[in-house]
Amino acid sequence: MTDGPAFYFPDVPPIPLPAGHRFPAGKYGMLRAAIERAGTLARATLVPSPIAAREDLLRAHADGYVDAMLDGNVTPDAMRRIGLPWSETLVLRSRATVGGAIASARSALEHGISGQLAGGTHHAHTDFGSGFCVFNDLAVAARTLIETGRVARLAIVDTDVHQGDGTAAILGGDERIFLLSIQGERNFPFRRVPSTLDVELADGTRDDDYLAALAPALDRVLAHRPDIVFFLSGADPLKEDRLGRLDLTHEGLARRDALVLGACKDHGIPVSIAIGGGYAEPIEASVRGYLGTFEVASRLYGLGLSDRPYRNER
Repeated sequence: MTDGPAFYFPDVPPIPLPAGHRFPAGKYGMLRAAIERAGTLARATLVPSPIAAREDLLRAHADGYVDAMLDGNVTPDAMRRIGLPWSETLVLRSRATVGGAIASARSALEHGISGQLAGGTHHAHTDFGSGFCVFNDLAVAARTLIETGRVARLAIVDTDVHQGDGTAAILGGDERIFLLSIQGERNFPFRRVPSTLDVELADGTRDDDYLAALAPALDRVLAHRPDIVFFLSGADPLKEDRLGRLDLTHEGLARRDALVLGACKDHGIPVSIAIGGGYAEPIEASVRGYLGTFEVASRLYGLGLSDRPYRNER
C-alpha cells in the first residue's frame, strides 16, 4: 500500500442497540485503534469516510427504499429484516460505509490498493435491507465506477462466510462484473441469488481445504481481466465465529488474504478492501482477523515505501 488513504467511520456515536444485541457494533472502533496501535498503516492516511449522497445510493437502490430509510419512514417489518433498529446514527453510518467504498475504490485505482475499516454490506438488496446490511456499499461503488467510465470490467471477491445475495441480486447478469462468493453451504442466507461463481463449503472446513477451493476460483476471476477487484475479506470464517460454521485459523485467514492480494498484485490489478462480517466470542478474535488483512496488504504492497502513484500496466 502506498500513501493512498484508508477510510474509517466518521466520529459519530455508535449505533444505539438494545442490551444483549448480537451485532458487535464496537468492532469498527476497535479495529481502528488496533491499526493505530500496531502502526499497520503508519504512512497511509487514515481519513473519515465521506457520506454518500442520495444520488449515490440510487445507483443500486430503489428511490422509495432510499427515501424511507433517510426519512425514518421505514416499516418495523423492514427493520426486523435488517436486524437493527432504525436510528439517524444507523443511517449516517450506513451512508458512510457506501461513501467509504466509493472513495476506497477511487483511491485503489490511483494507488494500487486501498480499503475501509468497515464495509461489505452484501445482504442489502435493491429495495430492502437484510442481515445487518442497510445499503450495499460494493454494489453502489461498482455501479459508480462502471457508469462513470472509470473501469470497463471489475470483480468482487467475497470471502465473507455468508453468500453475497444482495450483491448478486443487484449486479448479477452484468457481464462486465464477475462475482465470486466462497461461503458456507449451510449458512445464511437460505434463499440464494446465484453469483457468477458460488463456491460452497461444508461445515467445519479447515485451512487447507478452504484454500484449495479458493485458488481455482481466483483463476476464474483473473480470466475476467478486471480493472479493479473489490475484496470483501470477512473474519467470520474463523473457527471462533458464532455465526460462521467453518474452522479456519488466523494463519488460514492470512494465507487467504495473501492468495487474493498476491494474485491481484502479480497481475497489476488494483484492490479495494472491505472487511465484511465478524461475530467471534470474544470479538477481539474478529478484530485480530481484520487487522491481519491489512497487515498482509502492508507487507505485500510495501506500505509507504513509494510516493509514486500506482499505475495499472494492463
